[in-house]
Amino acid sequence: MQTQTPTVSFIRANSYEQDILRKSLETLLEPFGGMAAFVKPGNRVLLKPNLLTGARPGKECTTRSQLVYVVAQMVIEAGGKPFLGDSPAFGSAKGVAVANGYQPILEELNLPIIDFQGVRYQTVSEEFNHLLLSQEAMEADVVINLPKVKSHAQLVLTLGVKNLFGCVPGKMKAWWHMEAGKDANRFGEMLVETARTINPNLTILDGIIGHEGNGPSGGEPRSLGILGASPNVFALDRAMVEILNVPPITVPTVAASMRLGLCPELNAIHYPCLHPELLKIDDWRLPDKLVSIDFGMPRVIKSTFKHLYIKFIKEPISAYVRS
Repeated sequence: MQTQTPTVSFIRANSYEQDILRKSLETLLEPFGGMAAFVKPGNRVLLKPNLLTGARPGKECTTRSQLVYVVAQMVIEAGGKPFLGDSPAFGSAKGVAVANGYQPILEELNLPIIDFQGVRYQTVSEEFNHLLLSQEAMEADVVINLPKVKSHAQLVLTLGVKNLFGCVPGKMKAWWHMEAGKDANRFGEMLVETARTINPNLTILDGIIGHEGNGPSGGEPRSLGILGASPNVFALDRAMVEILNVPPITVPTVAASMRLGLCPELNAIHYPCLHPELLKIDDWRLPDKLVSIDFGMPRVIKSTFKHLYIKFIKEPISAYVRS
């Protein structure tokens, strides 16, 4: 993706308190030249948090509102115009954000929030010919990806690459679970293609408190005390799995990025702050059991679902895109 030596910044960080978090983020981004290196005056800046669900507030299923607040402040100070966008698994982007404590920051900073569920899509891939991405995400001048470190019952871990699946309109996300069936490798390659296309300018990974066990929503909070950042989302994810002591080949998104030549070798990454070896933990809890990408649906139900989906959702969307 990037031609220069990939750089990943890791620091210790243990607080979401505003002033402390602000200093942590300034330290994290200092090796890159700060926020001003990514955001220029007048830029429309998409902040892409993980807004999975509003059902378990406090369980660290979503990106913390405090992190989004400080990042948005830094974007504004650099002259940018931030907005939030996502297509949650359950509910609307605004509904999930409000349930997770975002309302005060939306009001204070006058942050627009866009639900990537509308009718403006862009087809982006010949290999994945039904891969549609939200036009609002594609048209942003700058994309700042704000994932949470979480275990995931289908993909082992969900980090920076998986978080960008939220740029796929919600109706099409269900299609991809059905299309991939039980093939985690294909699903991983689709997620990598999504990340390659969105090409986030910056990914800031929230590992101050992660979510381990039966994620993405059924696990429990776990303090890690880590923040990570990089312009190269594939390098950041590769380094983070090393910290969690999870073999990269077992994580479909990381394995796919390695197969496709997008993921650098661990020793080819520059670490201006802390090296992953200094942050390693040995007891991160993965899901008790992995489930298939299509949620283990019986074949008859899945076939019926796909037929109805093609007739009433996918074909109308595709017709709109072609028109």
